[in-house]
Amino acid sequence: MAFPERFSNLPDYAFPRLRKLLDTHAPGGAPVAMTIGEPRHPMPAFVGPILAQHLDGFGIYPPNDGTPELLAAIAGWVQRRYGVTLAADQIMALNGTREGLFNAAIALSPETKGGKRPVILMPNPFYQVYAVAALTVGAEPVYVPATAETGFLPDYEGLPAEVLDRVTVAYLCSPANPQGVVAPADYLARLMALAEKHDFRIFADECYSEIWRDAPPPGALAVAQASGTDPERVAVFHSLSKRSNLPGLRSGFVATGAASMARIRQLRAFAGAPLPLPIQRVSEAAWADEAHVAESLALYQTKFRMADEVFAGRHNRVAPEGGFFLWLPVPDGDGEAAALKLWRETGVRVLPGAYLSRDVGGANPGKAYIRVALVAPQTELQHGLIRLRDCLYD
Repeated sequence: MAFPERFSNLPDYAFPRLRKLLDTHAPGGAPVAMTIGEPRHPMPAFVGPILAQHLDGFGIYPPNDGTPELLAAIAGWVQRRYGVTLAADQIMALNGTREGLFNAAIALSPETKGGKRPVILMPNPFYQVYAVAALTVGAEPVYVPATAETGFLPDYEGLPAEVLDRVTVAYLCSPANPQGVVAPADYLARLMALAEKHDFRIFADECYSEIWRDAPPPGALAVAQASGTDPERVAVFHSLSKRSNLPGLRSGFVATGAASMARIRQLRAFAGAPLPLPIQRVSEAAWADEAHVAESLALYQTKFRMADEVFAGRHNRVAPEGGFFLWLPVPDGDGEAAALKLWRETGVRVLPGAYLSRDVGGANPGKAYIRVALVAPQTELQHGLIRLRDCLYD
């Protein structure tokens, strides 16, 4: 039986690869998980009561695009956060951002561009769904280095014109996973000008937007409004997983121009799965409340300071501006070997950076790094960071 060839060169997903690397070895201490970006701060207290109040909603088919109340709550949050007014037909509820980042490519990336195979751009390293979305729609994924030399943001402007003319979609994550860098407003504005010049869309993955060190990250919607960019040119993706510590709720949204949203909604009507109604009611409350977000942010900012203290003067670590990952260069330049050493000698479990990147021109921009998730409770996290430091950097 034949299988699609377009997926034949995909490596295993990062976490199965990690299990193959580590799980045949005993940990060198009490295990501390610092691999997956699964928030572990308290979820909002209102979740349980709202679910209980609306349990009967599991007995009916939910609204496909989101209830009017949920769409209004999302629009209200966008207005408060970014100063941008969205109509209901510019928003759709999602089963987490991964669903939206994948399906939007299917809905909006054409089969050809200028008679040629289309290109979908993504930073390297990157969230792995970007590549699978590109391959699914028959596009050529182009992995653009996001390294120290480029400020950990992809230099899309530096690509050849013949590549840019074939681009249909450019993915961007800000704050970036895994590097934690925030794309400044002028970077976003230049990217939008590039998209206008070469006629492509920007998919702005902003799921870490509410976790930041010093200032709220600028959003693509606000920059698009300020620069007069066509709303159809930009699609943004947000999630309650990180903002509200609800990764298991699987709830987020996509926002874009009405014409693009009509195509995304049409695909969802045939091939998507709407959020159950009780989940939509919880989501409505979460987008309307900022108190729990502020409490969680304060905890992350404490963790940033903790990491600063643990690693002070030890190596050339770049402190994250947002998100909840440390992107640590390892002394010997081999993140996979460092992750194995760390597990075998201390029990601390981290992710090799190469598992989030692709080899391009014989080089992998994540090879010399490990990704460390700052999600554990503070005491556990501090112990894990100290063990990591003493194992790899002393």
